Amino acid sequence: MSITACSGGGTPPPGQSSSAPQSPSASSTPSTPSASPTPTASYKPADASGKAQNVPVPVLPEAAKAPTKAGLEAFARYWFEQLNFAYETGNSSGLDSVTSAGCEFCSNITRSLKTNYEGGRWLAGGHIETPSINTTYQAQSDGLYQIAVQVQQAKITYFDTGGKEFRPPTPPSDTGNVMLAAFKNGAWQLNALHPIR
Repeated sequence: MSITACSGGGTPPPGQSSSAPQSPSASSTPSTPSASPTPTASYKPADASGKAQNVPVPVLPEAAKAPTKAGLEAFARYWFEQLNFAYETGNSSGLDSVTSAGCEFCSNITRSLKTNYEGGRWLAGGHIETPSINTTYQAQSDGLYQIAVQVQQAKITYFDTGGKEFRPPTPPSDTGNVMLAAFKNGAWQLNALHPIR
């Protein structure tokens, strides 16, 4: 698994106007607040023209808050959603909040992301899918639980402020990984991540 890290403001989608929509003068249905949805800025992935915009922030699912097999698997999916967010935005704070400072492989990932986003640079691609997440849900003697995860990552392209590639792209990958997590203080936390070579 190659793990490396875009945020930016966006403009409202084209066609949005501040004027109210026209409606017939007579209506049998009263107007409700939900009749006029609030415009939401559209997500735009990164490319050579600039960073990703309006990237949805991952939300911890309720299932991932439980000290159960399903909860651990939901947490593993959420952790990789946070990793995707870090790749797209360069912001790893959400990832850091659910990762132990002792996870050396994770620290290498976030360091690499910071390096590849410094000075206005950004990444395009690198999206991660986790088609298989599995755990026997048996605690080891140290209290950690193992989760086996198949990780498929798309090609990553690295752009500088002028939109030129500043290093060769990282090719797509499909690898097995073992996560080690613990449930402490009412929440799951990743303690280690080991690619299976």
